[in-house]
Amino acid sequence: MVSWFKKRSSRPERTERRKVAVPEGLWVKCNNCGEISYSKEIDRNLKVCPKCDYHFRITARERIDLLVDQESFEEFDSTMESMDPLHFKDSQKYTDRLKKAKKKTGLSDAVVSGVCTIGGQKAILSVFDFFFMGGSMGSVVGEKVTRAVERAVLDRCGLVIVSSSGGARMQEGALSLMQMAKSSGALARLRREGLPYISILTDPTTGGVTASFAMLGDVNIAEPRALIGFAGPRVIEQTIRQELPDGFQRSEFLLKHGMVDCIISRKEIKTTVANLLAAFTGQ
Repeated sequence: MVSWFKKRSSRPERTERRKVAVPEGLWVKCNNCGEISYSKEIDRNLKVCPKCDYHFRITARERIDLLVDQESFEEFDSTMESMDPLHFKDSQKYTDRLKKAKKKTGLSDAVVSGVCTIGGQKAILSVFDFFFMGGSMGSVVGEKVTRAVERAVLDRCGLVIVSSSGGARMQEGALSLMQMAKSSGALARLRREGLPYISILTDPTTGGVTASFAMLGDVNIAEPRALIGFAGPRVIEQTIRQELPDGFQRSEFLLKHGMVDCIISRKEIKTTVANLLAAFTGQ
């Protein structure tokens, strides 16, 4: 009887709980469907959600690896860096913002340009990196895009620009806005030479970039669900005081209204661009 009582009244032994360290970035939550996926699965799927086909933003280097033939990309104008002509300062100095962006991305500015082959087709390629100050277009970005256009004319080959930008860089004021006219003028020369320009619009492509070279392609290609427009939806709603339709300024909306020519998944973009370059150049 005593032994039975002791057995019933004795407390259960506590099991030790160990904290398991979960590596940072192991899981990724989709911005569209909210599902959580293994980050390596996302990477294997070219940074596309396997559940809803949402296209995550990628860096300029990742985009180049995705588009060009292996070891064919030769960068030019890589040492060009932005200055601070207006000595601009808001919550931070412009020079400090540039230093942080360079350290974060490893780039000298928000666009990377070079000569490459895409599916065997020679092309000049310029790719924006949204992670460098929102891919904003300042004097250096405008100059690098213009030089890329001029290089395409010189090399007698096609031009491909992948845009991902919040628009003109306010820290450079009117100097950044002048890049719209400069780059558009260069594209007019490219067209007179009968050389193709393929514009790829990714999430987001807005502001002065949309209002200039991003929408001037012989073929304008968009990624699925990319935000494409001039002013943002909230600004437009506040201006016109009307509720905007569902999907406004997304790729699918623009395709329906004739603003882009096609929507191509990231998995098919290289083949599509290569075929277009071959068709335009008669190869």
